[in-house]
Amino acid sequence: MVAEHRNPKVAVDAVVVEEGKVVLIRRRNPPFQGMWALPGGFLEYGETAEEGCLREVKEETGLDVEARGLVGVYSDPRRDPRGHTVSVAYLCARRDGVLRGGDDAVEAKWFGLECLPGLAFDHSRIISDSLRFH
Repeated sequence: MVAEHRNPKVAVDAVVVEEGKVVLIRRRNPPFQGMWALPGGFLEYGETAEEGCLREVKEETGLDVEARGLVGVYSDPRRDPRGHTVSVAYLCARRDGVLRGGDDAVEAKWFGLECLPGLAFDHSRIISDSLRFH
């Protein structure tokens, strides 16, 4: 008999910061549909966390970015209502592209770090943690 294993899903989140502003996307789908969040999503089989982060930012915002550093790993089993999800969050810088919502994002927009809207998941904490790099 083979034991059944329940493993958490792995996601990535990007904190794209420029001139005191951060990129947020408005979520198209549940959970937290219609709320603002960091660009990100689930890692695909065969890609590194960094590759997944850059892919998700491109798909959801139209921006090409580079990962500048690891913000942290967020593993609270309650952080995602769909189930236990571990997120690897990166601080990123824009390289190219025009900001626009795409894929799972209804829209994408720059927000001043001092006036953020209510955010989905634990993204307020991730942004707060990223400020130690500034």
